[in-house]
Amino acid sequence: MTLFNITLSGNSPDDIAHIIQVSLAPAFVLTALAQMLNVFSTRLARIADKVNTTAKELDKADATEAHHLSRQLSFLRRRSFLLDVAVVMACLSAVMILGSILTLFVGALRDAAAASVLFACFGAGLIFTVCALSAFLTEILLAGRGIRVEVDRQQDQASTAGLP
Repeated sequence: MTLFNITLSGNSPDDIAHIIQVSLAPAFVLTALAQMLNVFSTRLARIADKVNTTAKELDKADATEAHHLSRQLSFLRRRSFLLDVAVVMACLSAVMILGSILTLFVGALRDAAAASVLFACFGAGLIFTVCALSAFLTEILLAGRGIRVEVDRQQDQASTAGLP
């Protein structure tokens, strides 16, 4: 059987070692995905902290400030949604890559059309990774925009109050 240039005439130790070597590349991708998920969860925790702080401020705010804080909460909601999308895509990517590794091992034991399943799983994993990174990029850009809006607002308040 031939599977991505893996020829198995039997299950010799050399054949099995080669399959393990080939499966290491997807395993490294899994390590990168784990790091991405760590970044996503850290950012989500920071957003949650900001939501808690903003919600407490909202209880004490006047009408003008309450409107601003409400807009800020909506903004944080969008950011958290994008991070949710990134997390889901990264997890789906990891599942598909694990599926490709499993297919590699199972395909070595069976005479099935494992090559097409392997290609589909790994390809889908890569697509989900691109989607996760795209959602994360969008969230980062929104975060930067939110910071700039907040800085502009603070500067406007300072100039209205007569501060330099």
